Amino acid sequence: MTHARTKLALAASTAILCALPHAAHATGVTAGTLIENTASATYESGAGPQTVDSNTVTVTVDELLDVAIATQDAGAVPISGGGTVLTFEVTNTGNGPEAFDLTADPAVTGNDFDATVDAIAVDTNGNGTYDPGIDTILGAGDSTPVLAPDEALTVFVIVSPPAGISDGDTSQVNLLAEAATGTGTPGTVFTGAGESGVDAVVGSSSADADTNGALLASLATVALAKSAVIADPFGGSEAVPGAVVTYTLVATVQGSGSITNLRITDIIPTGTTYAAGTLTLDAASLTDADDSDEGKASAAGIDVLVGTGTAGTDYTVTFDVTID
Repeated sequence: MTHARTKLALAASTAILCALPHAAHATGVTAGTLIENTASATYESGAGPQTVDSNTVTVTVDELLDVAIATQDAGAVPISGGGTVLTFEVTNTGNGPEAFDLTADPAVTGNDFDATVDAIAVDTNGNGTYDPGIDTILGAGDSTPVLAPDEALTVFVIVSPPAGISDGDTSQVNLLAEAATGTGTPGTVFTGAGESGVDAVVGSSSADADTNGALLASLATVALAKSAVIADPFGGSEAVPGAVVTYTLVATVQGSGSITNLRITDIIPTGTTYAAGTLTLDAASLTDADDSDEGKASAAGIDVLVGTGTAGTDYTVTFDVTID
């Protein structure tokens, strides 16, 4: 009878221990945490009900080395000159504080061109945008700052294009993050190298992760020039009330390749009135209404959607106003 009661008491103790809540962390229990456990048994003897405790067993949680990385750019980043920025996020998915070594490789299989990596920087002020002179450039051999478990860090890779690329060429740059403590196959142990001297154990990510950022050569640019011709009511060119001012806007697509969604807008100047029906695109009349043609105009201003523009081509918009 006594033996049966002892077994029941031990089973109840085990059930209670299993039911205790555990803190929910994506990284698990923090490295260096002491997990302590003491069992107990109750029984009855001639002296009455008795309780006895076991010795306490202490387990120190090792540091798990894991990392994740992701691009933060919505799509391919246009590149036409130096200072092009690719944005990534590195997250410490291990359970202890860890720094990471970063390597940017522009020679990815399938590239139309290989960019030059000018620098790797970390987002010092945390605003998600590369700020030259503020964000810290990592020198050769430098690691990131130490990241707490689950902490993420924005990283910038600054690149420039090589000579001879063509508009529309594509490229990728690979960014690799490796735990500074070490990498290897999952389960690899670095004795005493973890937080507070515990062992560091390589996690499922092999303590490294990489991803690609995309680049798109965009060599075409637009120059916009505006001019005015005045016709006064007396046959001259004086800016007097009643004079008509014809504005000409010339958008020139420069470089090579093409651009998309070219839109030309202008505000009707204060002290003038738009002359209805005078809006044109490349000498073709446009209606003032917001309809199926490329333009619209009102007392507030003009808006012409040219669309796709080819390098070496001019697109000319004209409209008239009358000086009040």
